[in-house]
Amino acid sequence: MTTKTNKMNQFSVEVRERAVRLVQDHRGEYPSLAAALASIAPKIGCSAKTLGVWVRRMEIDAGTRLGITTDETLRIKALERENKELRRANEILKLASAFFCPGGARPPSQALKGFVDQYRGDYGVEPICKVLQMAPSGYRRHAALQKNPALRSPRARRDEEIIVEIQRVWAASRQVYGADKVWRHLQREGQVVARCTVERLMRLQGWQGVRRGKAQRTTIPDHQAPRPQDLVRRQFQAERPDQLWVADFTYVSTWEGWVYVAFIIDVYARRIVGWQTSTTMRTEFVLDALEQALHARQPAKALIHHSDRGSQYLSICYTERLADAGVAASVGSTGDSYDNALAETINGLYKAEVVHHLGPWRNRSAVEVATLEWVHWYNHQRLFGPLGYIPPAEAEANYYAQLVEQPNKAA
Repeated sequence: MTTKTNKMNQFSVEVRERAVRLVQDHRGEYPSLAAALASIAPKIGCSAKTLGVWVRRMEIDAGTRLGITTDETLRIKALERENKELRRANEILKLASAFFCPGGARPPSQALKGFVDQYRGDYGVEPICKVLQMAPSGYRRHAALQKNPALRSPRARRDEEIIVEIQRVWAASRQVYGADKVWRHLQREGQVVARCTVERLMRLQGWQGVRRGKAQRTTIPDHQAPRPQDLVRRQFQAERPDQLWVADFTYVSTWEGWVYVAFIIDVYARRIVGWQTSTTMRTEFVLDALEQALHARQPAKALIHHSDRGSQYLSICYTERLADAGVAASVGSTGDSYDNALAETINGLYKAEVVHHLGPWRNRSAVEVATLEWVHWYNHQRLFGPLGYIPPAEAEANYYAQLVEQPNKAA
């Protein structure tokens, strides 16, 4: 095909037109068209067959012979080429839609380059870049860096190292941490990295922390029950562990119905000291969480237990158990989350980091196992901003360590 095209290109348009004109002008001097072609072709420097093709083409273009004109042939070829390109672009878009389905409106640059890496052998670099609206030169630079990693900048090499650590911390946090908490955790491990670097790399990888949604109320007030005074008055602060506990419960939707989860939190270090799950909102449900907290902590000094005005917390069984343990009861107002803000905060964290993040849920057992794992992680590993970005268990350990150091210093 290339040789034939080159032979045709040896003759200019003017030469071909003159050859055809000679055949048409002197055709009557020969017994047949073939004789005229055989006589004139050698003088032009082409074969009689080639000259015959030129003659037929000129007659078709002039309208004296049936056939497809040159303009129509060119237009058909252009349409076929355009149709081929459109089919190829459509195939690329179909593959891209499946490849980038987890992404947003515009996938990250690295994802685009990864797509070109995978399909360049089938469609070529330029066609894919044209469809994806990316510069081929940018991809070729990327390919060169992949082929020779030594050409990468120091920043790129550093990013490759630190992104492994970021992924490790983010995965260890149950994919709960955002850029700030991941950076704080790396700082605690002694790794020197800028917060903006962590944020940039997490954004490039599509990693992000959970976001808390709007909290829902589960408080059912009992207007007939006696109401203890509000001893806290929204001052959720404590100078030592087991000085102030706050209690509340929330709900989880499962395939088998609602599951309720109650928490009791020690205000000093925000540590969860008791929790329980149930399929009902009866008093026994929150009372089990209280029993767990009392057994685990064995409070010896004055302790205040603060809750909302839910009927479970104002029940006779619950208030009598508090009195038997020597715990002072404190109750906030109804329908005001600020009166039990710390407990509402922990509920919000639980809903964001467990319920919405790991759901949907099959039954109570699944919720209970996930809550058990989360409470242990929360108490011993989760970094808490108000505590100076350390876990609650570490904050309590620091408090008791200071108590040991004080007599030693005095001696």
